[in-house]
Amino acid sequence: LAVAATPPDALERIPIRPGLLVLIFDRPNSPGNLGTLIRSGDALRADGLIITGHAADLYDPETISASTGSLFALPAVRVGSPRELEPWFDQIRAQLGDLQVVGSDERADTDIDTQQWSKPTVLVLGNETWGMSAYFREHCDTTVRIPIAGSATSLNVACAASIMLYEIDRQRRQ
Repeated sequence: LAVAATPPDALERIPIRPGLLVLIFDRPNSPGNLGTLIRSGDALRADGLIITGHAADLYDPETISASTGSLFALPAVRVGSPRELEPWFDQIRAQLGDLQVVGSDERADTDIDTQQWSKPTVLVLGNETWGMSAYFREHCDTTVRIPIAGSATSLNVACAASIMLYEIDRQRRQ
């Protein structure tokens, strides 16, 4: 038995550095997907995760289990509204001079491997059912997609995020 305090939901917990990579999961409804995204973000060099809106519980036992311990390695912060991120984005731009906000959307025109991922990046992942909110659709600099074949019309959000994170990491390692 252990008692632990949860870390504060403060954006300052996410380090702002030249190779910044932050994930935003907009209104996730599956604790399993949330935990898997935390695990993939940790494994593929993300600096932090931001959860927006009404969402699955970050500290749900299923989230913690799916993260396989990565919840303790990757800063995860909850914010009530995407609008709360605007001052933080301004701070990043002031410190780093550049920031791209890239959304994922199965209907996007740009494939993930043609997107340039070298600059500081915020990758926005939408809700499992509805995708990104209207706010993020309006505020992303671009949207990307994973080209898929077969009869599937989309991928599970955690799987898609893992593929995108791998492509970002692959490009940045070259």
